[in-house]
Amino acid sequence: MTSDWVVPNEWSDMFKSVVTGVLLVMLTLCAPGAMAQQDKQKPVKNSTQAAQQAKRHVEGRVLKVDPQKSSYRVKMLKKSGRVVSLDVDKRSGKVKPSKRKDDN
Repeated sequence: MTSDWVVPNEWSDMFKSVVTGVLLVMLTLCAPGAMAQQDKQKPVKNSTQAAQQAKRHVEGRVLKVDPQKSSYRVKMLKKSGRVVSLDVDKRSGKVKPSKRKDDN
């Protein structure tokens, strides 16, 4: 009868191993995503890169990219049909909504 009670302990150890393995896989998969997020914040050298940066922040289609003095202004058509303008900083690659109301 005591051999019947050994099986649950073996299952418990196996369960712990499986959970630990799953957690390690999840951490491994999440780490590159975090690193990729940091890589996105780098200088933008041309209109194509500015459009790519903007598409990472807003789901939609790029309509126009205008170079400015220190940024690129990217006009995008969202899936909802709304047109939005984003400014992509040339030096940092940071994306933020355009402050000019006449662009939206």
